[in-house]
Amino acid sequence: QVLLVESGGGFVQAGDSLNLSCEASGSTFTNYAMAWFRQPPGKKREIVAALAWNGGNKYYADSVKGRFTISRDNAKRTVDLQMDSLKPEDTAVYYCAARRGIPVLPTAAEYGSWGQGTQVVVSS
Repeated sequence: QVLLVESGGGFVQAGDSLNLSCEASGSTFTNYAMAWFRQPPGKKREIVAALAWNGGNKYYADSVKGRFTISRDNAKRTVDLQMDSLKPEDTAVYYCAARRGIPVLPTAAEYGSWGQGTQVVVSS
């Protein structure tokens, strides 16, 4: 199993940028597809973005396309989420998740390893 630790959350204003980072330890990092999910206040957890072990097959939720970019550095065992043009509706706890295997899937139930989450608050 891979252990995940997120960092980079914070309080920003609409239009600002933030970069979230997730560092993995434990199992072989390249065995995992990686994803970022988020859970807004009072709502269910939802996919934000995901990518395959080699950085390909990127998936983005419609709500973040063109504003967020997911990337990974296998040498550093990290996966980042660059968030630009932030909106108040992006306010949520953001979670890093890992799925052992090749397919990039958008469903939380498919991911077996999760970080503790990092809070992002975007004020209007």
